[in-house]
Amino acid sequence: MQNLYDSLSPMQKNMFLTEIKHIMDPEVTIVKPGRTDDDPPSDAIILFNGNDLNKEWQESGFGPDRKMTLKPAVTWIVKDGAIESSQGSGSLTTKRSFEDFQLHIEWKTPSVITGEGQGRGNSGILIQSIYEVQILDSYNNRTYRNGQAGAVYMQYAPLVNVSRKPGEWQSFDIIYTAPRFKNDSTFFTPPRVTVFHNGVLVQNNVEIQGPTVSPGIPQYMINAHGPGPISLQQHGNPVAFKNIWIREL
Repeated sequence: MQNLYDSLSPMQKNMFLTEIKHIMDPEVTIVKPGRTDDDPPSDAIILFNGNDLNKEWQESGFGPDRKMTLKPAVTWIVKDGAIESSQGSGSLTTKRSFEDFQLHIEWKTPSVITGEGQGRGNSGILIQSIYEVQILDSYNNRTYRNGQAGAVYMQYAPLVNVSRKPGEWQSFDIIYTAPRFKNDSTFFTPPRVTVFHNGVLVQNNVEIQGPTVSPGIPQYMINAHGPGPISLQQHGNPVAFKNIWIREL
């Protein structure tokens, strides 16, 4: 702001000063923070509190036509305040739909290492069930850059690898801005996402290039969509999750 002010002419400076005012009302909304940065603030929606999974989640799968279908019951396991997929279970999908949000989620890959590359602790967070932030055991595990933990899958590699050892809890904090479409669906502002992995910035307000595809090149076929659910991907690995909350922005 100071550099901008210094560049103005005397007349512009005078106009600038007469326009700037102290704004008193309305007051800034008060939100009570959690005890720690990982705890939900007072305006958060608790998506998983360590006990009740069925309140906010449903299980999804894909039929023969590759369209997503909802299963009649959730088969994920709740144990020690966390949830974990079981053999043959589908992905978890929120019952609510979201647009712009701040999401906190903690996750853990198995302590016993099996497989390598994309076969180690593979899962993902599907934003609006379309755009994936990758979960992977990326500790001493070489694989393609844009498939490591914290990647916008197949689009952006994480800025750094801050993965903890297998079996240790990790966290994502995701700030997401949904796309904006015109009424005729012919133009939009693409979605953007910022990701902190274990408190470290790994995606800095990047523009998502299109729905997650693999293999292939992500691209937007102009198709307007509104709010959408959040999904936890079942990718055949027993990844655990806990302390999941979200703030609508």
